[in-house]
Amino acid sequence: MIEQFKEQIRAAAAQQRVLRIRGGGTKDWYGGALAGEILDTRGFSGIVDYEPTELVITARCGTPLAEIEAVLAQQNQMLAFEPPHFGEGATFGGAIAAGLSGPRRANSGAVRDFVLGAQLMDGKGELLNFGGQVMKNVAGYDVSRLLAGSLGTLGLITELSVKVLPRALLDATLRFETSEIEAIRMLNVWGGQPLPLSASCWYQGVLMLRLAGAQAAVDAAVKSLGGQVVPDAGGFWADLREQRHAFFAGEAPLWRLSVPSTTGAIVLDGEQLIEWGGAQRWLRASSNEAETIRSAVRAVGGHATLFRGGDKSAGVFQPLAPAVARIHERLKAAFDPSHIFNPGRMF
Repeated sequence: MIEQFKEQIRAAAAQQRVLRIRGGGTKDWYGGALAGEILDTRGFSGIVDYEPTELVITARCGTPLAEIEAVLAQQNQMLAFEPPHFGEGATFGGAIAAGLSGPRRANSGAVRDFVLGAQLMDGKGELLNFGGQVMKNVAGYDVSRLLAGSLGTLGLITELSVKVLPRALLDATLRFETSEIEAIRMLNVWGGQPLPLSASCWYQGVLMLRLAGAQAAVDAAVKSLGGQVVPDAGGFWADLREQRHAFFAGEAPLWRLSVPSTTGAIVLDGEQLIEWGGAQRWLRASSNEAETIRSAVRAVGGHATLFRGGDKSAGVFQPLAPAVARIHERLKAAFDPSHIFNPGRMF
């Protein structure tokens, strides 16, 4: 497969044809418009190395994400950033390239925090290696983590090594009836305490809080925080991660607002759902234009992404500052000089 990839990339560069790097296609809707001949990664799959005692797994880009998670579960381990699948065909490479994290992100870390090493095929068809398989391998520019969230615009990620974590021995979910402002206040107070928090969600006057860890820690937290214990809440958090929660139903544009966790209520037309201890707000916009939304979020020190649906002509991602945009341009030129990979997918 490596030789096939190399031939397809070199031919595209020579003929000035663009390529669309694609795994299972479960996130085709994310980012800018799709363009180009498909470079399908699914044939290049398989776990290359997995050493449970080292908490590291290395796999090829086309490996099904479900397969990775099943193998880890056998050893009571997990991908701590809880990546959403958004469909049965989700691949390992696609999950990293999309850079999306689930409910656990605020307490465990983002995708890029767990990427240790990567193998990348650039726009010249050359295979490049970055990072390694140990956390202390951070010499030089950390390109492997740069690839997380790059949406395939820098090259074809062929292989990845990521850090994994043990599964918690116990988890519990608490339910509180509270206002938006009070929920944000509570989450920030709790976030500064030694509590085994692993996820939170506020919607329509109800705050759900997930605790995970050793039994003594979880039991103590439940006793301290109060609230109503929700039995068998795993389905709720899975639905939240995969956006099967009722909030995400419908055709209204879905915006992702990333703000400081202490930000109070953001007044915009449409329903909101709050995650990540207050740092991630989802907005089902009813009438706001992109600049109105982005201006409101920028005023509190955040940024807004048109996550799903809506008019993408104003840009899916918040425009970059000129200095940051120049860095992006230089990186793109270095890895993809012919600009053949996923054009327009990000900016």
